[in-house]
Amino acid sequence: MKKWIQAFRLRTLPLSLSCILMGNFLAAWVGRFDCWVGSLTILTTVFLQILSNLANDYGDSIHGADSDHREGPSRAVQTGSITLVQMRKAIYLFAGLSLLSGILLIWIVFQDQIVIALSFLALGLMAIYAAITYTAGNNPYGYVGLGDISVFIFFGLVGVVGSYYMQTKSFNSIILLPAISSGFLATGVLNVNNIRDIESDIKAGKRSIPVRIGRKAAVAYHTILIIGAIITALLFTGLTFTSWAQFLFLLITPLLLKNVVAVRSKTNAMELDPYLKQLAISTLLFVLLFGLGLNLT
Repeated sequence: MKKWIQAFRLRTLPLSLSCILMGNFLAAWVGRFDCWVGSLTILTTVFLQILSNLANDYGDSIHGADSDHREGPSRAVQTGSITLVQMRKAIYLFAGLSLLSGILLIWIVFQDQIVIALSFLALGLMAIYAAITYTAGNNPYGYVGLGDISVFIFFGLVGVVGSYYMQTKSFNSIILLPAISSGFLATGVLNVNNIRDIESDIKAGKRSIPVRIGRKAAVAYHTILIIGAIITALLFTGLTFTSWAQFLFLLITPLLLKNVVAVRSKTNAMELDPYLKQLAISTLLFVLLFGLGLNLT
């Protein structure tokens, strides 16, 4: 089990859960929260994140991004602890679990609204497809620098707005601000990963954003993402202000800025690697304090 738990990359789960928690906090803020719906949303997201991690392990191994040149943590297929055949079976398993969990969630929420149910089913299938084809398949979009856009959409807009809509069956344009904030932070985590792997990605032909624009510009891009996340959260708070408790999320600002400084100063891949986890956990804490402050009003 140990090799599979390592392949699941549990340290990425706080990041994937952040956008779902943000959507549920916003739903609770308007007085519309169902515990069962929230729990199923989280379960589906966990399955999707594990699916994405397994597919990434598989895809990077067959395309050469996970090789002896890579300086980050070793991967299961790369080291041979899990074979390609075993990894393919695991990918099929978690794709199926994601689909079953998503269908159950959609049925519970939208069983009397067929058109909306089918729309969310299509969105779920897109999420499964995006999780698998990021680095796997014949034309992985992560290898041409489109990973950032996908992460921003699914870990920001879709994750927050979708989970909010699941709870409320309504849409409020103001929630786009915290959705953008979540998307920026999630994209920041991917950017740290890609900055760390610049050298090995160049050798593997993986054209991530940092590979395309260079490390210096990628660091500036990272700064924009983190500062942008703080600003959009502040804009939402200013527009909905009722209590100073809503500014609780600012307590995490020093951790976010520490990440920016680390990305700028640490050029060694192994030194930079811990700041992936640091930013993922900081993002989760940011969302938890944001939601707590919002619902204390």
